[in-house]
Amino acid sequence: MQELIARDLLSIKAVFLRPEQPFTWASGIKSPIYCDNRLTLTAPDVRTDVENGLAALIREHYPDVQVLMGTSTAGIAHAAITAHIMGLPMGYVRSGSKDHGRQNQIEGRLEPGQKVVVVEDLISTAGSVLEVVNVLREAGAEVLGIVSIFTYGMQKGLDRMAEANVVNHSLTNFDVVVETAAREGYIKADDVERLKRFRADPSDESWIR
Repeated sequence: MQELIARDLLSIKAVFLRPEQPFTWASGIKSPIYCDNRLTLTAPDVRTDVENGLAALIREHYPDVQVLMGTSTAGIAHAAITAHIMGLPMGYVRSGSKDHGRQNQIEGRLEPGQKVVVVEDLISTAGSVLEVVNVLREAGAEVLGIVSIFTYGMQKGLDRMAEANVVNHSLTNFDVVVETAAREGYIKADDVERLKRFRADPSDESWIR
């Protein structure tokens, strides 16, 4: 599954590797990778693999789930489609409360004590997804964990999730994507180790030639 999803994401450039011409993040950090998993929504074959894969992860790791909650905005469509496949209720968590109407931050019906899985598109430092987890916990939900399409596997994100006592299961990850990209000819074989150095410490630019 990890390699299938890696090939899928690479084929539609939802994950795009450019080690010789790094992208620049808003923080100023140079990155060899660009990730936009929204592109999976406009590629039906890839979308099918992704949503069936998310459903399989949830069935395997969170069999007691009662509700899926998407992150706003990238996780909403994936949560909706996966919930449809699984016959489950679905909602999503806004980045902040509405300033009108009922001023909801959680959209969709959620009862205290319900067992929830959060659906996210990608995880880097885990800050945004943990905000969603906290909102759901404050509303009385039992958050079983997270599923995501792609994770960087950055230590900061792993530490944050461990501190928050929440687990994530991803369809694929940075290392698998990089190794698959080398085998498929998207990057050179000798790029693999230096790109993994980026993943280990994005602030260290020694990987750049």
